Amino acid sequence: MGDKPIWEQIGSSFVQHYYQLFDTDRTHLGSIYIDASCLTWEGQQCQGKAAIVEKLSSLPFQKIQHSITSQDHQPTPDSCILSMVVGQLKADDDQVLGFHQTFLLKSFQGAWVCTNEVFRLALHNV
Repeated sequence: MGDKPIWEQIGSSFVQHYYQLFDTDRTHLGSIYIDASCLTWEGQQCQGKAAIVEKLSSLPFQKIQHSITSQDHQPTPDSCILSMVVGQLKADDDQVLGFHQTFLLKSFQGAWVCTNEVFRLALHNV
């Protein structure tokens, strides 16, 4: 991992941490957001750490498991990191579904936080 650019190392570490928290206890995701963070989840928008955690905690499944297919990370001109994730998820006893998720990461008070996030299931002919 040391031979990858720093933005790829940070992005990959963030993605691993995010999905580990999401899959084990979504209520702990608040640590990665700030009050100015924005989330768009399947077209529904919310802003702020509390609103985002409430939205993610209220999703209608008991258990979930993400499998990451690919992830790409880019540095931005304003020292942020743009991360794009493609993968599959399995919620409860539902079928496996594909998903796309994008994160904008920013260094804030000595830690990397998610300022913007967009999530969509990869559904066709719905």
